[in-house]
Amino acid sequence: MPLPETVTSWPELHSPEESEKAQTPVRGAQQASKGDAPSTHHEDTRPGLGTLRRAFSRASWRALGQAPGEDPSLLQRSSRFLLRPFRRSLDGGPAAAPRGGHSPEGPSDITDGGSGLSTTRVGPEEPEQEEGKSVADLITERRLLAAFEQLRQLETRLVAQKASGTFEQDPTGFARRAMDVCLHYDGLAAEIGAVVRETLGAGGAGAAALAEVARVVRAEEEAHPAAPADGDFLLTPRRWRQLWEDAVRRSARERVRQAGARAAPAAAEGASGLAQLLAELGGLVRGDLLRVRREVQPAYSAAGLPAWEAYLRAFHDAVAQRLQELARDARGCEQLYVLLDWAANVYCSPDFLGAPDLTLSTEPLPPLLAPAVWARLESDYTSFLETKITSCFDGILQLEQSRWVSVEAPDVLQGLYHTPLSIDIHMLVAEHVKAAGAISAELKATTLRICSRALGLFLARFEKAFLQSEAVSEPHLGACINAFEELRTRLLAIFPGTFEELEKPLVTAICVFQKRLLQGLQCDVQPLFRVLCTKAWLTQDVLQPLMDKVVAFAHHLEHVAPLWAQETLQEAHRFVVREYLAQVLRPRERFRGVERMTGSQKMGLDAQAIGDTFQGLGSEATWLGQAIPCVADILGETSKDDIGRHLETLIGSYPDIRRDHVVAILALRRLGRRRNQRLLQQAQHLLRAAAKAEGSGASGSHVLFEEIQVPTSVDLLITCI
Repeated sequence: MPLPETVTSWPELHSPEESEKAQTPVRGAQQASKGDAPSTHHEDTRPGLGTLRRAFSRASWRALGQAPGEDPSLLQRSSRFLLRPFRRSLDGGPAAAPRGGHSPEGPSDITDGGSGLSTTRVGPEEPEQEEGKSVADLITERRLLAAFEQLRQLETRLVAQKASGTFEQDPTGFARRAMDVCLHYDGLAAEIGAVVRETLGAGGAGAAALAEVARVVRAEEEAHPAAPADGDFLLTPRRWRQLWEDAVRRSARERVRQAGARAAPAAAEGASGLAQLLAELGGLVRGDLLRVRREVQPAYSAAGLPAWEAYLRAFHDAVAQRLQELARDARGCEQLYVLLDWAANVYCSPDFLGAPDLTLSTEPLPPLLAPAVWARLESDYTSFLETKITSCFDGILQLEQSRWVSVEAPDVLQGLYHTPLSIDIHMLVAEHVKAAGAISAELKATTLRICSRALGLFLARFEKAFLQSEAVSEPHLGACINAFEELRTRLLAIFPGTFEELEKPLVTAICVFQKRLLQGLQCDVQPLFRVLCTKAWLTQDVLQPLMDKVVAFAHHLEHVAPLWAQETLQEAHRFVVREYLAQVLRPRERFRGVERMTGSQKMGLDAQAIGDTFQGLGSEATWLGQAIPCVADILGETSKDDIGRHLETLIGSYPDIRRDHVVAILALRRLGRRRNQRLLQQAQHLLRAAAKAEGSGASGSHVLFEEIQVPTSVDLLITCI
C-alpha cells in the first residue's frame, strides 16, 4: 500500500543554499562568543543530518552566549523569522514539497500544538494550539512553561511518529521537524539566559519571570530524566540547571567587571585609587547579594533552585578573579596592603553584607586568592615594608638631629627629661605590626622581625650620631637614657618573644650614655682633688666646691629614670671616694707629728661630709662609707698595736685591696721596719683569705681600690724593706 503524500510547511534543507538561508537569521541575530558551549545533542546516524543539526545548534548556542550589550530579543525575532514560512503555510500559503516527489495534493496539514509546524495527520487527533499562539510567541512573552509544555508534546509526538515508521520514506522531513524542536529548545535556553542577565540589572527581570525560569528548569529535568537508550537526541536531557548556573556565573562576572570599569587603578594613582575601586566593588557585591537574598531567592525557592548558593559562589569566584587581576598590577607597599587588607578584613568580615543573618561563610568557599598568589603578595609587601621601615627610622634620626642643632634643653615630662624618640619608635612598630596582624599571624610575625632588625641597626647609628654631635649635655644624655630604657621595658612587654635580642644592645647604649654623663662630672671635679692632702687643705674647706658640683650633677639625675639615676649616683659616689683615696695614697706632701693627726681628723670630717651629701642625694652605696675613715684611723692611730685591727677592717670591707695599697697606707705612718714587716705579713694573710672568700662568692663584688693606681716611690720602697 503506497504511503500517503505529505504536505509540509518545513523549509527545504536539502541544498547548502537553503540551509544557509535557514541559519542566516540566527547568525545575524547573535554573534558567537569565545565561550560558546558545545551542543549536548546526540549525533544522528544518517549522513548529512549531523552536520545540519550542528549548524542549528551552533547558532542557538551563539544566542545563549551573546554579549551583554546586545539585544536579548534578537534571538526571539530570529526564531519568528525562521518559522515565518511555516506560519504562512498554515494560513493557506504554498508549502514546499519534500524531496521524494510526493504530490502536494496529499492530506491537508494540521498545526502541531502552538509550534506553527505542519505534519501529516497520523494517529489520534492532535491538541489545539493555546489561544492560537506559537511556541515562539510564548517564548517571546516569557510564558516559558507553556512553551515548554507545547514543545514537549511536539517532541513526544515526533518520537512516536518515528517509532511507528512514519518517516521511513521521508528522513529529511523528520530532520526538519527535529531541528525545529531543537531550535525552539535552544530558544527557550536563550530566554533563560536573558532572564538571568536581566535579574540584577536596573529594572530587574521580575519575580514572575524568575519563577517561570525555575519551573521550566524543573519541568525539563522531569521530562528528560536520562538520555534515551537508543541515543535519540530529541529526548536527550537539555541540562538547563547547568545552563542556569553558567548564566548566573556570567552575570556575576559582568557585574563585578562594572566596578571601577571607568577608572582602572594605575600605579600612578597609588593606594587611594585602588581603595576606591575596592570600595565600589564591595558595595556592588554587597548590594547584589542582598538583592538575591531578598528578591531572587524567594522567586526560585518554590521550584527548588538553590539561588543563594549559586549566586554566592558565582560572585565569590568573580571577585577572586578580579582580585587576582588587581594583584598583578599592584605596586608599592600601600597598594599591596590595601589589597591584602580588603581581602582579609573587608570581604571576609562577618558583617560584610551588613545583615546579621547573612554571611559569606554559609558554605565552604575556596580561598579568595590562591595560596601562591597570597604568598607572593605577602612576600612583595614585606619587601616593600622593610624598605619603608628603614626609611621611617631614617626620618626619626633626622628629626632628632634637628633638635640637637637647636641646642635647646629637652622638655621635662612627668618629672623626667623627655624626647619623642621612644614614642616615635613605639608608634612606628605598633602601627605596622597591628596592620600586619589584621591580615594574618604569619605576616605579623614577619613584620615584628623586620622591625627588630631595623631597630637594632638604628640604635647603633643613633648612638654614634648623638655622641658626635654638639648636643651632648646632662639633659640630653638623661633624655636618651630615659628613651632607651622605655624602649627596653615597653617593647619587651608589648611584644614578648621578639625584641629580647635587642635588650642587650639597649642596655649597652644606656651604659654608654651613663658613662658619658659621668665623664662630664669627672672633668668638672677632677681639678678640685689636687688640693687634698696639702698644707692648705689642713686649714681650709676645699671639699665644699667639689660637693657643690656633685649636688648640681645629682639635680639632673632627678629627671632620669629611677633605676639608672640611682646607679649613676652610686657611680658618682664611688668616683668621689675613689679619687679621694687615690689622692691620699699619692700625697703631694708628707705629714708628721701634729700635721699627721690634723690630717687624720680632716679626712674623717671629709668622709662624713661626703657620706652625708650622697646620703642626702639618695645614694644607696653605703658600702663606701668605711673606706676613708679606715685610712684616717690608720693615719691617726696613736696605738701602733691597733693599726693591725684597722687593716683587718679595711681588708674585710674591701677585698679588692692589694698589697701595694697596704704598703702605701703604711708609708703614711712611717713605722719601723719590723712593725711594717709584721703588718704586711698580717695583711698578706688577710688578703689571701679575702681572695678565697671572694672566689667562693662569700663576698660582694664591689670595686674600689682595684681602680686606684699607686706609683712606686722611695717611701714605698723604704716601707717594704
